[in-house]
Amino acid sequence: MRSAAKKILAVAVIAALTAPMAAMATNGYFGHGIGMKSMGMGGAGIAMAQDSLASATNPAAAVLTGNRVDFGLNLFRPDREAKVSGSPAPGVNGTYDGNETSIFLIPEFGYSRDLGNGKAFGLTVVGRGGMNTDYDKVFGLYNGASSDKPGIDLAQLYISPTFAMKLNQDHAVGISLNMIYQRFKAQGLDNFAGMAADGTGDNLTSGNYDSSTGFSIGLGWTGKVSQMLTVGAMYTSKADMSEFDKYSDLFAEQGDFDIPATLGLGVAVKATPVLTVAFDVTKIYYSDVAAINNPLTPNLLNCPAMGGTDQSQCLGGDNGPGFGWEDMTVYKLGFSWQYQSDLVLRAGFNKGKQPIPSSETFFNFLAPGVVENHLTLGATKTLGNGAELTFAYMHAFSKSVKGSGSIPSAFGGGEVDLSMSQNAFGVAYGWDM
Repeated sequence: MRSAAKKILAVAVIAALTAPMAAMATNGYFGHGIGMKSMGMGGAGIAMAQDSLASATNPAAAVLTGNRVDFGLNLFRPDREAKVSGSPAPGVNGTYDGNETSIFLIPEFGYSRDLGNGKAFGLTVVGRGGMNTDYDKVFGLYNGASSDKPGIDLAQLYISPTFAMKLNQDHAVGISLNMIYQRFKAQGLDNFAGMAADGTGDNLTSGNYDSSTGFSIGLGWTGKVSQMLTVGAMYTSKADMSEFDKYSDLFAEQGDFDIPATLGLGVAVKATPVLTVAFDVTKIYYSDVAAINNPLTPNLLNCPAMGGTDQSQCLGGDNGPGFGWEDMTVYKLGFSWQYQSDLVLRAGFNKGKQPIPSSETFFNFLAPGVVENHLTLGATKTLGNGAELTFAYMHAFSKSVKGSGSIPSAFGGGEVDLSMSQNAFGVAYGWDM
């Protein structure tokens, strides 16, 4: 058993070190779900432990999935676009395509081990969030005389060992330590260099990757109320991340880019012997992170470089501007149908009000995470050797946010409209040990 556990851990470490970092912006900049089975059900899974990746959603699931291993790979394709109108600057108005990098591969790994006496260990390695824009041409209000096309790349990887235990036959709790690595780069922001709090703007738009590490704690509970009804709850604390030193002139608080807390409740109802319906409600606290929540205006206009009097509200300052994102509540509805003894079919819907106010679209040219409605489909086929092959598909319907007073008068005025749609297809292979 120890030898097998060491091999599994080695595989997880290799997966973490070699995993391609990727964009995941479906619920703001978080993915709509974790694990292919959950992803095929709109991301629902707080009260439904279907595979060893379930503990990444609810840590209590680790004690409900037995001895199991799962590997998955998701192909994610977002479509990002921005339209600029009403600007008096020459050559600025027009449509900008943010898809020079269009396809991302996102791996996932899960492992659970029954320790006996109602206790279990779990380990997941997943990409939980990110954002990418890679525009096809320069944007004069950002670039100035530079030829660098504007864009950013933010990606986050979680390695989460989990301990879970049963309180009794029907109730279980779990705790995870989320060890997090994130990386970021930005380019084409030259016009903002003179607005940095340190007066130099040297750490604003290098186009080089910088990394950040930190951790958060995940807590979970699940309880079987009756033969038909299971309920669950989860909480992930705000992640205290180290600063992006190379971007200390971009993000508020000298490059600090923490990861917001999430809170969720879920139910799973066995409506018939072959049909289970799951429903989750999750809240993402973007407002707890200054670099995400602080508005561009009036903060930037209070910077002395813009005629104001408060140096702390310049880019990178303690009260510096951010993306203006609001908290987000996400609703996830999923269906799992045991169509045949060796075939499960799934479907789901995921909905959340996008977090970007119409007044904040100018800076969110870089981060247009505006999709709201997602339709998902999935299936699991049990193979002759007892292993499972799972498929999941997600379509995020096109959503546009029209700017309203979005380009500050100091930049000449005008509007930026943001649009995004997405498609993703994933496959996973898992087995009970």
